[in-house]
Amino acid sequence: MVFDARSASGSRSRRDATRPSPGRRPRTSATDTPESSLAESSLTEVGDPAEAPVTLRLDGKVALVTGAGSPDGIGYATARRLRDLGARVAIVSTTRRIHERAAELSVTGFVADLTDEAEVGALADAITDQLGDVEVLVNNAGLASRASPEVLRPVAQLTYDEWKSEIDRNLSTAFLCSRAFQGAMAEGGWGRIVNLAATAGAINALPTEAAYAAAKAGVVGLTRALAMELVADGVNVNCVAPGTIYTAASTVTEIKQGLGTPIGRPGTPDEVAAAIAFLCSPAASYITGQMLVVDGGNSVREAEFR
Repeated sequence: MVFDARSASGSRSRRDATRPSPGRRPRTSATDTPESSLAESSLTEVGDPAEAPVTLRLDGKVALVTGAGSPDGIGYATARRLRDLGARVAIVSTTRRIHERAAELSVTGFVADLTDEAEVGALADAITDQLGDVEVLVNNAGLASRASPEVLRPVAQLTYDEWKSEIDRNLSTAFLCSRAFQGAMAEGGWGRIVNLAATAGAINALPTEAAYAAAKAGVVGLTRALAMELVADGVNVNCVAPGTIYTAASTVTEIKQGLGTPIGRPGTPDEVAAAIAFLCSPAASYITGQMLVVDGGNSVREAEFR
């Protein structure tokens, strides 16, 4: 399926993502309801947790994975896992190579610049028209792309435009997509949003990567705030923070860093995808606002040698 948000965003009206959607169920305040009634209504609405099925299956759910243009990347591996769990998957990237990935996975591909508010709105309309409301969102877009190479400079040499580019690519994309799709999840009373953070920023940092680290730390903050905003609507929001992961774009230095982890090797995209898929599943029903680190134990180790 071919869709390009760059052409669609100018020809059709986009949804106002900031406007509250009609029909969203009101939140009930504990001060408005007697204590006994509150407990009874809570059990009626939610059901007995002990009776809820613990399953990883996502049969019939519509899932969107952003940043899935590389066949060796985390986004592609995640889309494959969600598809295998029964989800109806859409994938998006900034270039038309996404249609090759979509054909390989038998899913639906979209082209959009997720740093552009209008294109995200057009993308939301297109996915809803073709597949239905998105119930699972994986905000994986970020890092470098063919259209936007990675910026590696110390702060003293970093231009403001380069700073903004890294923030937009790694943080604003998650904000815009989350804002565009969370309303339908809340209306439906169920949803999962999983953001891709990183150990950089949230746990550690490297020279020349200040903008990237700041953006990924921001992803963690966005995750936690959004989790609290949506918790009453049945929408869980979490993030996964990968360490050194071996992909086709990995440098020799990154591979050596992976060999120095306690496990003794870099991680794989599929190992990160497994963590993401779990957080997307009904089995993760009591987990929200959390950061799951996938780094081979590297952030735990106090020193390389003792």
